[in-house]
Amino acid sequence: MSETKYKNVFVQGAISPQKIADSITHHQVKTQIGAHDIFLGQVRADVINGKTVQGIDYSAYEEMALKTFHEIREKAFDKFDLTCMHIYHSIGMVKTGEICLFVFTSSAHRKEAMDACRWLVEEIKAKAPVFGKEVFEDESHQWKVNS
Repeated sequence: MSETKYKNVFVQGAISPQKIADSITHHQVKTQIGAHDIFLGQVRADVINGKTVQGIDYSAYEEMALKTFHEIREKAFDKFDLTCMHIYHSIGMVKTGEICLFVFTSSAHRKEAMDACRWLVEEIKAKAPVFGKEVFEDESHQWKVNS
């Protein structure tokens, strides 16, 4: 019995502005698309118990998470008239101000793209087993440099 292979949605560290721009650029040839909607989740510098968040260290039960992301994607394609959809979530360290979640939906019409994007973000936040641990300014931590 073969194992199901799910699309890997994880990006090590922050999601770069270049990855976002490249994704948009690749869709210019898909002329049946009339609308895109994008959600970008960014790490905030929250103050918790008097300490400022410097970043979030994301972890996941990857096999379970990839299955969950797959199920969410399939439901979105059933529920909305989408041409395509992309989901990327950070794993590992992401500094404040950097992007940790990128959801990109495309459809012939704006309402479908916008409704689907909002629905996807809410489903991901509610169901995907991805966890974030705040790293504070007074904690010594080795930041990984994203290449």
